[in-house]
Parts: sequence; C-alpha cells; structure tokens
Amino acid sequence: MTHLVAYLVAVIVHPVIDFVWLGLVAHEFYASHLAQLGELVRPEPNLLAAALFYLVYSIGTVVFAVAPALAAGRWQPALWRGALYGFCAYATYDLTNLATLQGWSIGMSVVDVAWGAVLTGVVATIAYAATRRIRGI
Repeated sequence: MTHLVAYLVAVIVHPVIDFVWLGLVAHEFYASHLAQLGELVRPEPNLLAAALFYLVYSIGTVVFAVAPALAAGRWQPALWRGALYGFCAYATYDLTNLATLQGWSIGMSVVDVAWGAVLTGVVATIAYAATRRIRGI
C-alpha cells in the first residue's frame, strides 16, 4: 500500500510540474527548437501517449528512487536516485533523437536531460515526503 501511495503522488505531481515547465517556463525554448523538426512534430500532442508515459515513468520513479528512500527513512536517496533515473531516462530519449533526427539540437538535448534529472529528483522527493506523511511513517 505504501508504494501505491508513492505511485499515485508521483503520477499526479510529475505531469503538473512538467506542464508548468513545458507550457509556461520553457515554452518558447522548446517551440523554437521543435520548429526545426518541421513535419515530424505533431500540431497537437498525443495525449494518450503522454498519459502512458507518465503512468509508466512513475513506476520507475517509485521503484528506483522512492522505495529505496522509504526503506532508508531519508529523503536524500529519493532526490539523488530520482535525479540519476531522470538523467538516464531523458538522456536515452534525447541522445537517440540526436543520433537519428535531423534538426534535433545539442542545446535541446542538454536542457531536456538537465530538466529530466531535476524534475525526477523533485518528484521523487515530493512522493517520498507525501507518502511518509499520508502513511504516518
């Protein structure tokens, strides 16, 4: 039950923070870089695919970051393990795109990988703290 709580927190918090970043804070940056990809970019995002991403990615966040932190009883493992998981996962996506897509920029990859590390570390830490509070541990 504890891991389910952590998962639900992560699956709710991750897209909210990501939306603020992608839709408000860094919107112009991403829009200008994605424009270089031309017809490869959808006019509207595939919301089902996005939802599936958050559902699946949150499993990894809990397994690789939140659960070890809960076992240790400290928030720090959630932060650094989450950041490492985010770095690796986002690097996989961005470096694959850099290797295979014309118009994908190094700048986009650097910013996106850094964002993935920060975002996942923060989400894992929030999920850890909320789970401890909700479960009374």
